[in-house]
Amino acid sequence: MKTALVFGASGQVGLPLLDRLGDAGWRIYAVSRQARSDTPGRHWLQGDFAHMPGLPREVDAIFSCGPLDLFARWYATADIAAPRVVAFGSTSATSKHASEDDGERDVARRLLGAEAAVFEASEQRGAGATMLRPTLVYGAGRDATLTRIVGMARRWGRFVLPRRADGLRQPVHVQDLADAAFGASLAPATPGRSYDVSGGETLAYREMVRRVLACLDPPLPLLELPMPLFRAALAAAQARGIARDLTPAAVARMREDLAFDAAPARRDFGYSPRGFRPEARMFDATDRRD
Repeated sequence: MKTALVFGASGQVGLPLLDRLGDAGWRIYAVSRQARSDTPGRHWLQGDFAHMPGLPREVDAIFSCGPLDLFARWYATADIAAPRVVAFGSTSATSKHASEDDGERDVARRLLGAEAAVFEASEQRGAGATMLRPTLVYGAGRDATLTRIVGMARRWGRFVLPRRADGLRQPVHVQDLADAAFGASLAPATPGRSYDVSGGETLAYREMVRRVLACLDPPLPLLELPMPLFRAALAAAQARGIARDLTPAAVARMREDLAFDAAPARRDFGYSPRGFRPEARMFDATDRRD
């Protein structure tokens, strides 16, 4: 029986990964900040990178589904043997490195630095590390983009975008990411590589939002405003404490293409993500603990 150690196990990608590993007959050590009850084949460990619980000395694979920089610092000195490591980062590592926003550039630097640290540590140990860079994640009601859009749209009875918000997007479902992590952990071609793992459909930002609003009960309308009017409406909302994290750089990116090539992932570990077919339940989380 193969064994896995999973960090971020109760997160939006971690939970479906636990199910995927369990279906394949793996024995799982799952780390979460919250106490949880064991189930057959799944042993929960309460802790985090600052307060690490007792871990097994050896597993077949380590999966990191949480913050990459925290995992990288832990892995650099961890006393655990594992021939395979699969960690999630983000396409923000490349898409935000030239952003006009200082905070976004810092995110990109930290992601790239963490990737390099994990690869260096794995090489020193003779292990094979693989990085997965998701695009816009959805499916568990715990993402910071589409679920937040749904929340605001339900509050206002509509959602507002600037006109020509036609930058390309590739939303990716959490289950497809779980399948990607599992497949990458077994494929011989993946050690030492980073992969963009995008969704199975490329569509304009406004169309992505329109589909989300249309799947709700009741469906909600999308209102598109000229950019000056949109900025004025956004400023008024932010003055009331709403959407304060929607920076000018984030608004500008709605018109920028953020599309990535998943062909290497398809070639090396059979990655096959679904098209974007949102359902209302995908934006209603029943358990937000991580």
